[in-house]
Amino acid sequence: MQQQVEDVKNKQEALRNQQEVAHTQQISTLKQEHETSLAELRKIHELDMQDLDKTLKESEAMLNEKIQSLTAENEALKERIREEEEWRRALADKSLKDAHTLYLEQELESLRAVLEIKTNQIHQQDKKLMQMDKLVDDNLKLEECLKKVQQENEDYKARMDKHAALSKQLSTEQAMLQQTLQKESKVNKRLSMENEELLWKLHNGDLCSPRRLSPSPPFHSPQISASFSTTPVSPR
Repeated sequence: MQQQVEDVKNKQEALRNQQEVAHTQQISTLKQEHETSLAELRKIHELDMQDLDKTLKESEAMLNEKIQSLTAENEALKERIREEEEWRRALADKSLKDAHTLYLEQELESLRAVLEIKTNQIHQQDKKLMQMDKLVDDNLKLEECLKKVQQENEDYKARMDKHAALSKQLSTEQAMLQQTLQKESKVNKRLSMENEELLWKLHNGDLCSPRRLSPSPPFHSPQISASFSTTPVSPR
């Protein structure tokens, strides 16, 4: 009986150690995976933010420079066209339509074509600015994704706290089981002493009378019977 109690005690101790090791490893693995994932996401997000900011600043600077250059050229062309038109009107008033006038008219048409090209370039630069605005919106979406990851981080922390509470509960149940085993060990020891006392009395002739030698029903400890009939507590 003592050997069985010791076996149960050893099995419970081994099970408790195994559960503690598995629980510790699980918490450590979850924590490490979460920290690694969060660090990678933050690093990627920071790199994306830096690249976007750098690209945005460079593109804005280039676009502003081109817009200023094109605007200046546009104003110069408008001024030149205005001067050419005034000159042409002056020549028309004087009826001086010679070869030089035709050349000036062709030059005016050419200037108008160049002005149209420059205007189209300005429209293209405006489209690029709209694309940069879209990149800014994508950046905001990335920030929302980071907030979502941070919320998942809080959920992981809550799960870890729940695992810690479960570990504490298992430790409490293990302590209660240890106390029960100690009580049963005391009962077994008392029964062993009573058995030795009966054997000693029987050996010395104290139980030789028929009344004393009558067989008596075996004595069973209700605590011991209950302890061996109870199923072990399964970890939750």
